[in-house]
Amino acid sequence: MEEDQSATYSVDDALLSSGFGRYQILILSYAGVGLIAEAMEMMLLSFVGPSVQLEWKLTSHQESMITSVVFVGMLIGAYTWGVVSDNYGRRRGFLFTAIVTSGAGFLSAFAPNYVSLISLRFLVGIGLGGGPVLASWFLEFVPAPTRGTWMVVFSAFWTVGTIFEASLAWTVMPKFGWRWLLALSAVPSFVLLLFYVITPESPRFLCMKGRVTEAMDVLEKMARLNNVQLPSGRLVSDKNIELDELSTSESTTLLADAEEDDTIIEDKGSSFGGLSVAKLLSPKLIRATLLLWMTFFGNAFSYYGIVLLTSELSNGNRICAKEEVESIHSNDASLYKNVFISSFAEIPGSFLSAMIVDRIGRKLSMASMLFTSCVFLFPLIFSRTDILTRVSLFGARLCISASFTIVYIYAPEIYPTSVRTTGIGVASSVGRIGGILCPLVAVALVHSCQQTTAILLFELVIFLSGLAVSFFPFETKGCRLNDTEVVMN
Repeated sequence: MEEDQSATYSVDDALLSSGFGRYQILILSYAGVGLIAEAMEMMLLSFVGPSVQLEWKLTSHQESMITSVVFVGMLIGAYTWGVVSDNYGRRRGFLFTAIVTSGAGFLSAFAPNYVSLISLRFLVGIGLGGGPVLASWFLEFVPAPTRGTWMVVFSAFWTVGTIFEASLAWTVMPKFGWRWLLALSAVPSFVLLLFYVITPESPRFLCMKGRVTEAMDVLEKMARLNNVQLPSGRLVSDKNIELDELSTSESTTLLADAEEDDTIIEDKGSSFGGLSVAKLLSPKLIRATLLLWMTFFGNAFSYYGIVLLTSELSNGNRICAKEEVESIHSNDASLYKNVFISSFAEIPGSFLSAMIVDRIGRKLSMASMLFTSCVFLFPLIFSRTDILTRVSLFGARLCISASFTIVYIYAPEIYPTSVRTTGIGVASSVGRIGGILCPLVAVALVHSCQQTTAILLFELVIFLSGLAVSFFPFETKGCRLNDTEVVMN
């Protein structure tokens, strides 16, 4: 009896004993709807921009701005919601994102002019910037041994969203126009609000904030729903364990040589994100952080660029070939067909990342996918026939989507709990800069008959991203998430 009373266990121990059961499936479903909502709001840019340009007689620069302002909003939102979540809870973070995204997304369907449309899409971007919060929230409920695989499954909801949006556009746009597409695409964000009241807070976050009793309540509900028993003893946070016993690290943990003065001290309050961001650039994390920023920038620039190239490249080829076309950006079924087909590239991309991420590790998986994407795009430098363009963009999107999936698994694994969503949020913000710039390349260069220059720029960015991944200082495959500052081997 005394032995049981003195025994302790961590959130990781509780998750291991619970496994991935019905409770985690419910968490996955809710977070997955959030990812579907984000994918739909992003994918609709491929359809809305060309249609609005035709209806309002916009220039190509104005069309690009409809996409770019979303990424500017996401840049701001990713940092803001990350800091909110690390200081006030994961639930509060994704509540605000759902409110902003659903409200602004629906209202943008009624925009009377160009200025009001880009203003509302900017607000949508701020809301979408909170996407990493849901990823962190889900991650903190998953046992370490299967975390990579289940994060890939979670990322597959993005693919569902892109395919559903392409199908919706194919059905709605020719008959009802872009306003109906905007309104219907906001529905998944309203679903998040509808079920928000039953979502639990992350027990890891609660432990970090000293709210151990509340964390116990969440874990007990999880154990009951999964029909398992929690470990005997009392729940403690990893931070307390490390302070009590500085034991040597096991081969499956990221924690090594932790020092008492390196523990996270901002739990009891800090300036709005200032101390958290400084921690990301501390000597122990600065190399990983800077390389992660490079990788996020390259992935975002390339992924959204390839999505836009799917619709813009064939139009650009026709313009530069001086073919007679009634409307460059017409509601041609071929546009929806091309985007619909290319969206399916993410399905094998998800399967591929699921197969390799927990086998060969995060670093090798990402690097191999990025370099392979370069290989797929290479033929477009010399020839851009319709079939070659489809095959090359399909393969490149498959690899980039797989890489993007894995980087969203790797990023939260390298940071301690108290700065995890801030770390992902800042990295995601850097990625949004890539998203802001890619329309200027994919649209402006293609329209100015510089397709080869555009392809070469994408090749360079993807290659440099692969190099950045190769220089990551540590592998996180099979490692535990930690609540404390860590020294990486």
